Amino acid sequence: MFTVALLLLSIKEGRGRDSLIMEVTRATKTLTQHEYFVTIIDAMVDAEAEIVGVITGRMPKGDEKKRTKEIVLHLEKLRNSGVKVKYVMPRFQDRLHVGWLYTKAGAEVYYSACAFVHDLRYMVVDSKITLIGMPESVGEKEATKKGYRLPSEGLGHIMRTSFMGCLNDSVSFDEFVRETIKQTGAPIRTLSRELHIPEDELARINSSSAG
Repeated sequence: MFTVALLLLSIKEGRGRDSLIMEVTRATKTLTQHEYFVTIIDAMVDAEAEIVGVITGRMPKGDEKKRTKEIVLHLEKLRNSGVKVKYVMPRFQDRLHVGWLYTKAGAEVYYSACAFVHDLRYMVVDSKITLIGMPESVGEKEATKKGYRLPSEGLGHIMRTSFMGCLNDSVSFDEFVRETIKQTGAPIRTLSRELHIPEDELARINSSSAG
């Protein structure tokens, strides 16, 4: 909630800010890790046009693997129903595996060094509902342990605007794969093992045009 408060207080235009703060405060409910995940799935099911989100993209471990598979299934359903989904992750090579899973399921995945990407994890559905996840301790590598569901169009607009700002300073999944292959100079077979992405997929992306 402290993070949300900082976002709201950073709004320079004073008109309407107080009412927005009151709206968010009334709607805020702390969710446990399980409740937060269930809320994400429910929000994906209810989405009508667009989902944008900033996520960690960490390699899933333990129970996270099952949750990631469930998200992939819902991404495929959203693609079939015409809902656009865009994610931005930190620009780290170990985030390419989840990026590949989500891209294959129909989402648009981008990587950015934007500070906002490292400090927050959130999802905005149809610019109306914002879900914010919080780690147990400070650090973008920490797993999400609790979260907030905020049904506020005002906050949804603010968060989507921040998302678009980071999106403008990002590279696509394919671009980051090609960049990684070029920078590391490692054989594709080696990168396939390290990134947990099929070798033929890496080869296909590397041979495709940058456009």
